[in-house]
Amino acid sequence: MASPLADRLRPQTLDDVVGQQHLLGKQGALRRIVENGAVPNMIFYGPSGVGKTTVARIIAQGAGKKLHKLNGTTASLADIRAVVEDLDTISGYGGVVLYLDEIQYLNKKQQQSLLEYIEDGRITLIASTTENPYFYIYNAILSRCTVFEFKPVPQAEVERAVERAFGQLAKELDCAIELEEGTAAHVALSCGGDVRKALNTVELLTLSADTQPDGSRYVPLKRAKELSQRSAMRYDRDGEEHYDILSAFQKSMRGSDPDAAIHYLARLMEAGDLISACRRLMVCACEDVGLAYPQIIPIVKAACDIAIQVGLPEARLPLADAVVLVATSPKSNTAHDAINAAMADLKKGKSGPIPRSLQNCHFDGADVQNPGQHYLYPHDFPGRWVPQQYLPDALVGTVYYHPADNKNEQAAAQYWQKIRAAYQQAAEKKNGN
Repeated sequence: MASPLADRLRPQTLDDVVGQQHLLGKQGALRRIVENGAVPNMIFYGPSGVGKTTVARIIAQGAGKKLHKLNGTTASLADIRAVVEDLDTISGYGGVVLYLDEIQYLNKKQQQSLLEYIEDGRITLIASTTENPYFYIYNAILSRCTVFEFKPVPQAEVERAVERAFGQLAKELDCAIELEEGTAAHVALSCGGDVRKALNTVELLTLSADTQPDGSRYVPLKRAKELSQRSAMRYDRDGEEHYDILSAFQKSMRGSDPDAAIHYLARLMEAGDLISACRRLMVCACEDVGLAYPQIIPIVKAACDIAIQVGLPEARLPLADAVVLVATSPKSNTAHDAINAAMADLKKGKSGPIPRSLQNCHFDGADVQNPGQHYLYPHDFPGRWVPQQYLPDALVGTVYYHPADNKNEQAAAQYWQKIRAAYQQAAEKKNGN
């Protein structure tokens, strides 16, 4: 059985690797380290299909040490012990290189079993992971490794790899492969920076190509669109990409960019993640628009309720309305800052007894010198306001809420300033009389 095209075309040198020029270019840190003959303990972090495994294998094969390969999804403690036991053999005398793919799937005990040997240099670890290593790999391993981040491959470089792949298949099949204009570019664009995914699409397109009378094969653009229509989506509800999209979604609304916000909403809708989209929308309406346009909160809530009730695909319509409204509304996070500051004070122990005038009515003890609640009912006073202590004694004078300079908050601030000023004038007039 023939191996996949991506495996048959796997680069054999660092120069053949597509992308990752920030690491593997002439001045790339990783290339310079490897060319100097050093192979430190390394962790390669990045999305799938961008060359992590390929680069790790190239470096491991050129290390001059015995190479062991394990995959975190299937490796056991027995497999790790076998690597350690090989250190005592002639072949492992100079040390071994352990290439560990998907290291995030190893549990803490499995990772810790390697610590002693990694630290003294008998085992050189080259690991790869698609998850953020600072969340999924234990600190003891991280402190002994250098993390290199791999990035999605640029479209132009993927397109060159796609063209080479079609050329390779033409040689293997001993026939010409003709592409409709734009086919290679579409495959490169739709793979989302994943070279492996692009090469898999190339193989499928070749297998499904139209055979011409002269024996050649023709690949129409329409078929490329059919086979790669959803492949640009990188989304994992439990992975980092999920949270990256949600973060970008809310930050785009906060930053008042309706086009970017709609783009990320579309990605959420394409992934069918209706609940996450609604949750972030409602949070953004309260946190980022807030008191600058408080009426937006029930509007967004209604849009989310409609979306959940009608379901996809129609849910995209009320959510698009809400996203554009949030993105283009004035912004204020004054209430957000106020509640955070108040909670921070509580965590510091800044609190105290509730003033007697605000307590629920109950009997005073015999030791109270001035019995009675002494609560002043604001509605009994002009402007329905009266000076009165509301904060505990320890927090008197603390200000948590600072009005922003938007129309709504300034109107409210001016109203209350007017009320207080009128009361102050009345009090001064009364005292003067």
